[in-house]
Order: sequence, then structure tokens, then C-alpha cells
Amino acid sequence: MPINPSYKSISNSSGNVADAAATATLTALPGTVAYISGFVLTGAGATAASVIAVTVTGVIGGTMTYIVTVPACATSQTPTLGVKFTSPVSASGYGTNIVVSSPSFGAGNTNAAVVAYGYLA
Repeated sequence: MPINPSYKSISNSSGNVADAAATATLTALPGTVAYISGFVLTGAGATAASVIAVTVTGVIGGTMTYIVTVPACATSQTPTLGVKFTSPVSASGYGTNIVVSSPSFGAGNTNAAVVAYGYLA
């Protein structure tokens, strides 16, 4: 939640994807700086177990990477990755988008989604 009432809350979702990349983009408007407050990644398993790298790009300090294990059962739930930053993380510059992206969970996966939220200042 933005502290300054002139800040604009933003969020974006990948929607549900099956055996595909899930991406949520916080789009900065010209002359604004995007901030990410957090994100949530959920999904089901896949035919084979795997380990994937979820990334947050466009942020000051460079790419952030989080590791998620995907179980070997398409009807099992992948552990939810919920990240809420203690202090929102800013984009690397004005007009820079922040992108949270997960690669495909693997063949046989039927459900995956990521939601990112933050604000523009």
C-alpha cells in the first residue's frame, strides 16, 4: 500500500497458464517510477519433478532470483511462493517496467499463475 496518497497502486497477473511461462508486468508510465511491493506464484505439478528459477527484473540492484521446486504429479500443488518486501523495491529508473517471470513448470503442467503488485510514484 503506497504511503503517499498521490501514488497509484498497480497490479498485474499472468492469468492461468499450462506448460508455459507465467509473466506479470508492473508497467511504469512515462515520468514515473514503478515499485514492487510483492508477488505470489502458484501452480500445480508436472509429469516430472523439476526446479525452476523465478525472476524479478527491471529493479534497482539487478535481477532477483527465487528457486521453486515443482513436484512430479500434475495434480499436486507446487509450494506457493509468496514474497512481500519489507520495503518496496524500485525500478532501476524512470519509465522502467518491473517483470516477474516464471518459466514453464514442465510438460504435463495444467495450472500456473503469478500476480505482482506495487505502485507508481
